[in-house]
This record gives sequence, structure tokens and C-alpha cells, in this order.
Amino acid sequence: MDALRAYDPTLFKGAAWYYARYRPRYPSTLFALLSEAFNLNGQGRLLDLGCGTGQIAIPLCDRFDEVVGIDPQPEMLIEAQREAAMVGASNITWVEQRAELISQSLGFFKLVTIGRAFRWMDEKVVLQRCYELLLDDGGLAIISTGGSFWKNSEPWKQKTIEVVKKWRLGEQYTTPDISKKDLLARSPFALKNPDSSYTRSKITKKDLLVRSPFARVAQHQLEFEHIWTIENIIGYLYSTSFCSRTLLGDQVTQFEADLKEALLSLELSGQFKETKPLSVLLAWKR
Repeated sequence: MDALRAYDPTLFKGAAWYYARYRPRYPSTLFALLSEAFNLNGQGRLLDLGCGTGQIAIPLCDRFDEVVGIDPQPEMLIEAQREAAMVGASNITWVEQRAELISQSLGFFKLVTIGRAFRWMDEKVVLQRCYELLLDDGGLAIISTGGSFWKNSEPWKQKTIEVVKKWRLGEQYTTPDISKKDLLARSPFALKNPDSSYTRSKITKKDLLVRSPFARVAQHQLEFEHIWTIENIIGYLYSTSFCSRTLLGDQVTQFEADLKEALLSLELSGQFKETKPLSVLLAWKR
């Protein structure tokens, strides 16, 4: 097997508190879809990879006997435990680990879910590991939220991008094995740099699943409405790997004031409605 993709444990340093409070929640329609597709009835086990602060694991916990949430970020798991305790979700075990390293020591599962974190994983390795840990009647769900700030023409998102670029592109931030130029090329800033040595795989998630050992694949498109306030937008940005408070350092106050002024110039109420698309890829082992 090829060497695992390098992983920087500091990517989301300081972001977990904001992640738990300001990331848009998944809609109830998603969980209804998963329940119907995989006949979830309160029995069996769920494995949630890249679980973050529990946005998938916690809402689904009452549809399983046991849930295991895996994430490499200890700060995320601390927030996940707090979130679970608030709603009395006592059947979840939180494990600090990379998704690429899961093994049969975890046992076997009815369903494996992967949310936004899939983009940070070695996809082929993770899909194979998931397949090996699923029961014969089990399945996999990969959930992707669209409507990114970085690929959207809405004026308030474009204005947000402008302010973030202003305050972040001058920062010296590199991972141990990634140059600043390549880091920016990988980032949501999507700089048009023909000299960049980084090329994201052109294989879609659906194609990856079709080429994997899974017997059957289906795709569903959902959508839900989300109301953003300026507080929500700032909190969301602090939950990301490229605009966290840790990276902004002593520029936080100036950054917030700049962003507030820019957004209020577009809408005095400071509220922005968005219809967010949600792509759900489902795969069955047998």
C-alpha cells in the first residue's frame, strides 16, 4: 500500500469551539434519507469518520445500539463530547484517530458515514477500510455540503472572500511538507496560479465509489435553507483551517471590524438567506 498522505495536526487548531457552534447543521431530511436507505431501526453500530464535533453522529445515535466517532483532532472530540452530553447521547464512543488507520479492532458496522472531512482524507484508502469494516448488509454514506463561500457569485459571499484574502494572503503559514504556494493552491482561495505543482484529483467521489468494491451506488441531491448573520459568518470563518483566530492572531479585531463594515454595506440587517445544496452518495456492500 502507498504511504499515507501527510497530515498536519495543526490545521484546525483553535477551530473546534467555533465548529460546534457556527457550522450549519445538517437537515432532518438527510437523516430520514439514511434511515430509509439503510433500514435503520435502533439496532447495529454506526461508524462516523472525521466526525468533527458530532454533527452526524449525535443526530443519528438513537437509530443505533452504538456509535463510534473518529477524528484526528482532540479539540474536536472534546466539543463532540460536550455536545453529546447536552442532549443525553450516551451511546457514543469518541476515538482520536485518522480515518486511514481504522481496523477490525473497532468491530463491524451497519453504516459508515463521512461528512465534510472526506476531502482531507486519502479517499481510496478510506473507502477500502470502510468496505472491510461493514457487515454484509451494511453501507456507506458520503455527505457533501455545497454552497461554498469560495465558489459562489452571491455579493455577500464575494465580499467576504475579498476581506478574507486581504487579511490572510499575506500570512506566512506552511505545513511541514507543503510550501506556501502549494498550500494556497489547495485552499478555498482558489488562486489562478499556473505554476502551482498541486493538482486535485479529477476523479469524482461517485466515480471513486463506482470503482471501489461496493456492489451498488446511488446519489441523492437535497437542499435546505440557512440564515446567516454577521456573527454566524465570522464564527464560521473561525471554524475553518484558513481563517481561524489562531492564524489571524492580533489582527482579529481589525479583521472583524472590516468584515462587518463590508457586509453591512450590502445589507443593513446583517442577515443573508442561503439555499444550500446537499449531495448524498450512498453505497451498499452487497
